[in-house]
Amino acid sequence: MGPSQDLPGLVLLLLLVSSSASILDDTCKSFGANHKDIGYDYCIKFFQADKGSATADKRGLAVIAVKIIRATASSTDKRIAALKALMKDKKVRSGLDDCDELYSDAVDELDTAAKGVASGTPEGLKDAVTNLSAAMDAPQTCETGFQELGVKSPLAAEDSESTRE
Repeated sequence: MGPSQDLPGLVLLLLLVSSSASILDDTCKSFGANHKDIGYDYCIKFFQADKGSATADKRGLAVIAVKIIRATASSTDKRIAALKALMKDKKVRSGLDDCDELYSDAVDELDTAAKGVASGTPEGLKDAVTNLSAAMDAPQTCETGFQELGVKSPLAAEDSESTRE
């Protein structure tokens, strides 16, 4: 299972893990032990993007995780728009059009996921996991589209980082 599929698990782990010291530290230790491809250091670095993570409770960390991932997806979507404005190659432009739709949908799904996590209800959490899973498919689906078109992806770096998050 790749890191992108692990994210919903991370969010649920954030909601379920018990802590005796720092919730963030304990969460990242637990997650890193079970996800060697991501690890403790990356987990801590990931959350350092939001200063509130140091004092957040479990639900707060889950909301922060979704917000950080949403910001990354939104940034990639903006980069796609800029690339589309300059792209003359029709195949690459076609791939960018598809990725634009994928990332736009991902941003919407992440908004819904954040609301589900924040609600704290069992149904809200279930919806959050479903939406997170759908959103996290965007980078790989985007890259697959370029491969199928037989062209190099101008988004390879962004998609690779998004898959890790």
